[in-house]
Amino acid sequence: MSFESILTNVTSGLTVEEALICTIVSVLLGFVIAITYMASGSYTKNFAITLVLLPALVQIVIMMVNGNLGTSVAVLGTFSLVRFRSVPGSSKEISNIFFAMAVGLATGMGFLSFAVFITILLAITFFVLSKTKFGEDRKQKKILKITIPENLEYEGVFSDIFETFTTNHELEKIKSTNLGSMFELSYQIQLKKEIKEKEMLDAIRCRNGNLTVLLSKKVAGEEQL
Repeated sequence: MSFESILTNVTSGLTVEEALICTIVSVLLGFVIAITYMASGSYTKNFAITLVLLPALVQIVIMMVNGNLGTSVAVLGTFSLVRFRSVPGSSKEISNIFFAMAVGLATGMGFLSFAVFITILLAITFFVLSKTKFGEDRKQKKILKITIPENLEYEGVFSDIFETFTTNHELEKIKSTNLGSMFELSYQIQLKKEIKEKEMLDAIRCRNGNLTVLLSKKVAGEEQL
């Protein structure tokens, strides 16, 4: 068994039937990629639409530049410009973009059966991995943000509290707020078992003068490539 291209002779021109078949398959596979992405967690409508259209767009570009070195270099520069003018996304979004582009490359060269094969295989793999606990941090770390006045020495000010309520803690970021009159300390902590969060928060509030204290779960999926 081998994957063969449906394009008979691209150098002499594309037929309407060949171009139409490749475009329809690209759009359908784009729907599969978008549905898989939406089923894996939170998503936005604009990005889902982009995943639907991206394979067809890449396929059209590949068909137009086939065999033309100068046009290929120009298209590469255009893709680079779009990438660096875009807001960085999460690792999940970027991997789906590459997924859609790979499918578009396959359909653009006429390898429709191969495009269908990799779409089904990668979609199943992506869906299964996103629904299982693969790669999850089992330590269940949380983010703790504490606001303190500028005259309070932040180094070690909460050490005794952390030793009582957490198994480990790490100061990750310090930011000045309220025109420099306050500091916001961001910690990554792991609470001890059977510890009540309210007790720790009350102890911190007594230490920081009852200023804002925020405890939240560490959000997964924000990693950038």
